Amino acid sequence: MSALMSFLLTKPTILGVGAAILAAFGWGVRQRLAGERAERARQAATEAEARAIADQVQNDVGALPSAAARKELKSWARD
Repeated sequence: MSALMSFLLTKPTILGVGAAILAAFGWGVRQRLAGERAERARQAATEAEARAIADQVQNDVGALPSAAARKELKSWARD
């Protein structure tokens, strides 16, 4: 086993190929993680926008008089 390791570690071509393979693998992992972070950020922004719209609707409904709110919400209810 040590003979094999010493053979592999003394050949610069083999070391270069191994380093290139490891670098390519590392780059791929880094790109995947960056994509995941970007997707999470995009989803968080979308959820924040939806939450802002929901809060605005809730405030608008809360500002209506109760009779107007019932009339407005009745059009959304199923019979």
